Amino acid sequence: MDGHGLNILTFDLEDWFHVLDHLGVEDPASWPHYPSRVEENTRRILDLLDAKGKKATFFCLGWVAEKYPNLIMDIVGRGHELGTHSYFHQLVYRQSRSDFREDVLRSKSTLENIAGQEIIAYRAPGFSVTPETPWVFDELVEAGFKYDCSIFPMQRAHGGFPGLPSMPFILERAGGEIIILPMNTFRFFGQNIVFSGGGYFRLFNYQLIRFMMLRSEYVMTYFHPRDFDANQPMIPGLSMTRRFKSFVGLRGALSKLDMLLEEFEFQSLKSAVIQLDMLQLPRLKLFLH
Repeated sequence: MDGHGLNILTFDLEDWFHVLDHLGVEDPASWPHYPSRVEENTRRILDLLDAKGKKATFFCLGWVAEKYPNLIMDIVGRGHELGTHSYFHQLVYRQSRSDFREDVLRSKSTLENIAGQEIIAYRAPGFSVTPETPWVFDELVEAGFKYDCSIFPMQRAHGGFPGLPSMPFILERAGGEIIILPMNTFRFFGQNIVFSGGGYFRLFNYQLIRFMMLRSEYVMTYFHPRDFDANQPMIPGLSMTRRFKSFVGLRGALSKLDMLLEEFEFQSLKSAVIQLDMLQLPRLKLFLH
């Protein structure tokens, strides 16, 4: 394995205050009270991608798209793919099925109206699809989504789905099928770890990330604009653990991403799916609800 496998570049387009499971910012009614940094931070990323000649998939919050339609058009204009990251950035396992449906359809239609293109990719906030919410995939199939990037195949703070593959597969449901491109894991000292996004990417040094990249056949990244913003404010009331997770490695993250994009090939989700041989992908059926 030489690090020239299937490396997928994705960003979750949300603002610095879109922190999950924190009372101070859970309610979307509170969001307008915080100064936005998403446009400046995202365009810094877009400029880097232009310089490196890389294309990515941006999973956008519908709420952000509605407030900053010019940013969405800039992403599309620079040749990147759009997916949805929900409308209101709420944990899936705390929603009813009807609330989830309303949220994801609102986000999908908002992005489609702004960008003038069909949205067929979804990622749940916080990878919060769990064994208790298999109906998510029925709703996605019904809504016309072709692929999903919501599976975190190990336990985590916001749920996770242990036991599922950490490589792409086709999920068969009663109403149809959907391609699942989960987070990748890496076996390290007897433990499965994640290294290719968010706080994990910021925590590990580049040489360790490079070591794992070179030995991975499939890598799914997930970055946020705030991952590269060392000057972002601190949300009031964060615990020490959450402060560490939010701020560790911010100052060196952009240069680390620069090195990663320079050394490794990456592509958007759409481009990667085209390359997958659908006949050889494993097929999986979850219990039907």
